[in-house]
Amino acid sequence: MHRSAPRLSRILACAAVPVMLVAAGCSSDSGDDKETAASASPSATEPTVEPAKFSELPDACTSLGKKTIESLVPKAKTKGGTPGTSSDTVTRGSCSWNGLDDNGVKGSQYRWLDVGFTRFTSDQTLGSGAERAAAEYTKQVAKAKASEGAKKVADAPAEGIGEEATSVTYDLEKTGEDFKYATIVSRTGNVVVTLTYNGAGYAGAKTPSGADILKGAQKAAGEAVAAVGAEGSDDAGKSSPSAKASDKGEDKGDGKSDGKADDKADDKS
Repeated sequence: MHRSAPRLSRILACAAVPVMLVAAGCSSDSGDDKETAASASPSATEPTVEPAKFSELPDACTSLGKKTIESLVPKAKTKGGTPGTSSDTVTRGSCSWNGLDDNGVKGSQYRWLDVGFTRFTSDQTLGSGAERAAAEYTKQVAKAKASEGAKKVADAPAEGIGEEATSVTYDLEKTGEDFKYATIVSRTGNVVVTLTYNGAGYAGAKTPSGADILKGAQKAAGEAVAAVGAEGSDDAGKSSPSAKASDKGEDKGDGKSDGKADDKADDKS
């Protein structure tokens, strides 16, 4: 009886060892599961931005139809347009036309037209191309409304042009004549299109009506936006003569102020 008691104690002690090892193993597995769950947590994954809709821009000088140019800018000095210059031809493009329709003693009619495109890419830090374009759209509208020397400034939504569009009209005295201006700023996807059209009568000719200038600007802006859409399709350059690719140019704002002054001075001489 006295010898069996110590032997029973040793058997029980040995039997307890595997139980402790199993318990330790379970504790270790539990820690690994927690680490795996933490690494798979949704908060550890950065959200992705929406891909940009358009990867290319149309050729600004062919974004408007020939008949539209002939109608809005009679006697255009360069019928094919004058492309802008830019160090970044992938995201920016512009083209302008100007002409003086000389009617002798009845005076002359001057017209100037400019179209510019700016494309934005999607960026994980800066946001989607559409969001960046929307911000630029707002800036361009404000810029048009703040044109130096502008009088009777008015703005209104331009329906049916892109995803959003605003028309800005105003009067401006330049080179001794009264000019009527209309700027259409529009956005389609990740591209902002800014089109400006203006005109004046010289040598006693009647000043064009603001309504006619606005109507012409809206027609041209609609074509320019359509050219962006055509450029992004599989049939780009085939279905529309105004949908082609390549020449890009400088910021429209600079071309607008400098180009008109120089062109009008040349025409008058």
